[in-house]
Amino acid sequence: MKKTLLLALSLTAAAYSAQAQVAKPAAKAVGPVAGPAITFEESKYDFGSVAQGGVVDHTFKFKNTGTAPLVISNIGVSCGCTTPEWTKTPVMPGKTGTISAHFNTAGKIGMQNKVLTIESNSPAGSTTVSLVGEVKEPSASATSDARADATTATPTAGKKVKEKTTDSKFKAKVK
Repeated sequence: MKKTLLLALSLTAAAYSAQAQVAKPAAKAVGPVAGPAITFEESKYDFGSVAQGGVVDHTFKFKNTGTAPLVISNIGVSCGCTTPEWTKTPVMPGKTGTISAHFNTAGKIGMQNKVLTIESNSPAGSTTVSLVGEVKEPSASATSDARADATTATPTAGKKVKEKTTDSKFKAKVK
């Protein structure tokens, strides 16, 4: 009984050690990709915190790491608040291009993640980059300045005036 158990354990150990010694295929040499290939310096830009109403501008730089000209056909955005501009001419192998993103924060508040989907002739078809950060409410001094401007208006005497400010409505009656 002991000999059978010892034989079974020996065979199991031998099988595991033989499996561990199987040669793994050599890693492929890293070289240019056949056809066009887009490689970004950064795929995400963190703009930190900005006040609502501001505009965030950032330029993503990319390189064609392939062997054929790269053509960007379109860039889709996650909302109309983000506007892209990009290199329209073919980017030759080894050369660089840019994609500029303009994010208008008007009407936005809180954490934001604006995704740009780049459609090109690379084998992958499309890739994404994004702008991330937080949009905060405008400072109190900016709001009080707007209210001060609204209250210094000189309406015609005796008429009701309806004024709009950036964050509230009020009526004033002048005597």
